[in-house]
Order: sequence, then C-alpha cells, then structure tokens
Amino acid sequence: MAWLPPLSPRALRLACALPALVFFAAFWLLPVGQLLMLPASQGGCTYFAVLTEARYLKSLLQTLALSAGVTAATLVLGAVVGLTLARRRFRGRALLLSLMTLPLSFPGVIIGFFVILLGGRQGLVADLSSALGAGRLTFAYGLGGLFLGYLYFSLPRAIASYTAAAEALDSALEEAARSLGANRWQVARDVWWPGLLPTTGSCAAMVFATAMGAFGTAFTLASRYEVLPITIYNEFTNYANFALAASLSMALGLITWLALMAARWLGASAPTPLAKSAAGV
Repeated sequence: MAWLPPLSPRALRLACALPALVFFAAFWLLPVGQLLMLPASQGGCTYFAVLTEARYLKSLLQTLALSAGVTAATLVLGAVVGLTLARRRFRGRALLLSLMTLPLSFPGVIIGFFVILLGGRQGLVADLSSALGAGRLTFAYGLGGLFLGYLYFSLPRAIASYTAAAEALDSALEEAARSLGANRWQVARDVWWPGLLPTTGSCAAMVFATAMGAFGTAFTLASRYEVLPITIYNEFTNYANFALAASLSMALGLITWLALMAARWLGASAPTPLAKSAAGV
C-alpha cells in the first residue's frame, strides 16, 4: 500500500465539504441558473410578463390579497390564543394545545379535502342549506374556501409560536408596569408588544410565504379563484410554456424572499421589553 502524506487541516475541510458543494451545485445552482435563463429564450419582455399581461397580473394580485388577508387573520387569532394558553393553566391544556397544532401534520391536499367536506357540493353546509330550503350553498371552491383552508393550515404554526414566545416573557416587567399604574392596554403596548414583535415578524413572514407558494390546497380548491402557483402549474404542465412558467416562478420567489428579508430586518431592529421599560412604561 502506497504511503499517503497527511492532509493539511484546510485540505481536510475542503475534502469534507466537497460532497455538499457538489450537491449544492447540482440541485440548486444549476436549476436556478437555468430558471433565470429560460425567459430570455422568448425575449426580455418575458421577465416582466407578470406585470404586463392582465391575466398574470390578476393572478398575482389575487395571490397577494389572499396571502395578506390570511396573514393578518392568522396573527390576530394566533396571538390571542397563544397568550391565553401561555397565561392560563387548566386541566387538559396540554391536550388542547396538541389538538390545535395537529394540522401541522396534514398536507395541503388533505386540508383542501376537509374544506370540501364542509363547504363543497356534497358538504355539510350544502346539506343543511338544502334541508332548510335554501338550495345547496357552497363556498369551498372560491375565495372563501381558499381563505379558510390557508387559515386552517397556518394557524397552528402561529399558535405554537406565540404560546412559546408568551411563556418566555419576563413576568417581572409586567408586574413593574402595573405597579407604576399601567392599565391592561398600556401593558399590552409597552410589555407584550415589544416582547412579541420578533415572533410577529417571523410568523408573518412564514405565513405569508407559505400562503404565496401553497399548491396542494390551491390545487384542490382554486377552481373559481386562480392563484399564482396554479397559474405556474398550468403554464408548465398544460401549455408546456417553460419560459413563462420560469418568469412567473421568479416573481413568486422574489416576493417571498423580500417578505422573509423584511421579517429578519424587523426581528433584528425590534426593541426589547427591557428597553421600553427603561424608557418609561
């Protein structure tokens, strides 16, 4: 067996990192590079198709509106439920929290199926409305069904995040604020809000990015309200328009990346409750 000279620490680190670098190049750099180059095959204007073509712009605006609405509702409900669960101890609390976070294990298609069972043509609401003589009312296949499905999918994440963040808040700061005469709203503004602001930013970005790119739930429910992931799927699968699908994918990815970057900036610049307390509650 030939004698091999010992590797230097730097060479050893490079040798260990080489498989990861090859994997990164093969499954991220090359596909992303191809994605960036595809729209150029149909001209530079293809890169801006999401803004210049009415159909794609409408799909983008509908996706933005739906994602923003779901994010706002998720933050409000998640904060209320999370603070309540963090500050109250009662029998069955652990079981209730576990049941509330159970949808985390469900894929989007199953959540879409749940919405159809509730508000679809053969769902519970349709059966009840038919029995009452109002016809078979449905809401599963439009904006209402998508909103409910996205909210059902996102809310458990917000509840878990807010519960953990609220439990980590320093109760001494709240007690100090109350001893200085602060009422409940002042405590919420000066103690709870600064302490929960990083969680709010990260949770908002996570929910918004998830809603923007959600496919399984949208594929099940979006027959009357088209969102951008379904538009991309149709261009890629039904029309084999790879260049346009790549352009729309870039727009979707850029928006979600900006949302995540904004959340990181918000988390880094958020004031702490201690700083607010020092400034005077």
